[in-house]
Amino acid sequence: METEKATKTKRTEQKIQLVKGEFTPSEASDVITSLINEKINFHKIQRLQIYEGNHGCETDQLDGRIKELEEEKRIAKEFIANSRGLGNNLKINGVLEITVAE
Repeated sequence: METEKATKTKRTEQKIQLVKGEFTPSEASDVITSLINEKINFHKIQRLQIYEGNHGCETDQLDGRIKELEEEKRIAKEFIANSRGLGNNLKINGVLEITVAE
């Protein structure tokens, strides 16, 4: 009797549709601001954990990323404000693409 080996396909990519749809400027602002703020908070917690482990550690990379995200949030708010002034709704299509790091 011969046993067959089941072959498993390894997934190396995953896509998650996080946000999709048309939003009023106020709704779009809430969605975008919330997402960016969550990512900023994630980096702030990472920075605090590193600092607690070693008060002399460098957190320049995390500080830089937080500043980048703050700037992106400012740009997004400006873009949304311009759309609000024109009376336009906004479409948001946010897909997370996850791949295996090799």
